[in-house]
Amino acid sequence: MPTPKDKIPKRFTRFMEKYPEIGKAYYELGEAVHKAGPLDAKTRALVKVAISGGAMLEGAFHSHIRKAVQAGVTKEEIQHVAFLALPTIGFPSMMALLSWIDDLFEKQG
Repeated sequence: MPTPKDKIPKRFTRFMEKYPEIGKAYYELGEAVHKAGPLDAKTRALVKVAISGGAMLEGAFHSHIRKAVQAGVTKEEIQHVAFLALPTIGFPSMMALLSWIDDLFEKQG
């Protein structure tokens, strides 16, 4: 089964180590917004993939794909999010999302 192959970026890790108070506040904000509504973890993960993809934030998109896979989302479901973005963000942007998805997955076996 394909799995995301990239790791947490060193820049993020270094920032969190250098500024632990900001990192703690950022983490706590994320936890609070996840608990603020009725969506389950998988749905929240797909929403975050969609938001970051629609905004064309490649780093955030990669991060949310990694988190989505941990929540049980498949590559095919993530690709479906990219397809659903087509009428809103256009064909070239959708193609970029698909390439970013492929960047994160490697075929095993």
